Amino acid sequence: MGQEQETAIEILRLFRGDGSEAWDLHAFFELVAGDDQDRRASVLDVVDRLVTEGCLESRGSDFFTITRKGEEAVRRGEVHGW
Repeated sequence: MGQEQETAIEILRLFRGDGSEAWDLHAFFELVAGDDQDRRASVLDVVDRLVTEGCLESRGSDFFTITRKGEEAVRRGEVHGW
């Protein structure tokens, strides 16, 4: 599994079991990339791709919710086509 795929699944898994309906971009940066600036840049690219692929839905003000397609990707452990 490539780095983008791993990052995508890490982001999507944040929606499991925590009760949050929406996460903001800054939380993705902190929880997935920490202080790694290169990884933070890839988080932004991955979030954009997850929205384009229909796995995340933008709710404005940098907030995102997971879609049914995103939930299926979490169950499979991969986003198809990546």
